[in-house]
Amino acid sequence: MVHYIALFRVGKSATDDDLEEMIRHSRTCLHRVNEAHNFRSGRNLDAKNEFSFFISADFESRDKLAMFREDPGYLRFENEVLSSKTTSRVEYLFETEPGKDPKYS
Repeated sequence: MVHYIALFRVGKSATDDDLEEMIRHSRTCLHRVNEAHNFRSGRNLDAKNEFSFFISADFESRDKLAMFREDPGYLRFENEVLSSKTTSRVEYLFETEPGKDPKYS
């Protein structure tokens, strides 16, 4: 099992309403993706932090994460929301099963 976390820098013109809309859209588009488990999205509580928005989810493998990235729901979210409201992102991928060799994740 791998855990995926993506942190997004939101454009300076983004408002609190824009962040709320991003959260709503992410939950509408991404909760339907079968490969993603324990999906979460939200805003940063620290206004000084450079990353204002995040998404995270668990996947059975890296292959399932790749399938998630090709899913029409994710592509829709990427095109309609992320491309217009964010300026950059940082992604992390963690193995969550103790003792499992990461090359088999």
